[in-house]
Amino acid sequence: MSDIEYPSDLVELESAAWAEIQAGRLTVATAQAVHQGIAEFVARDDVTATRLDVEMGLKRAVRHPADA
Repeated sequence: MSDIEYPSDLVELESAAWAEIQAGRLTVATAQAVHQGIAEFVARDDVTATRLDVEMGLKRAVRHPADA
């Protein structure tokens, strides 16, 4: 998971979602934007990771940057 290079826009979406989660106000629109961004990223020809691996790695990179 750590060898995946996430585009900055996807990291920004996940960061926004994480901030909303921490504030207790995650919106459906934000959650859908993250899921859509992940789906589009995984659909690229050069991405061999599964959607689940991408999502888990992205969450880890945003929520625990020292571990990533």
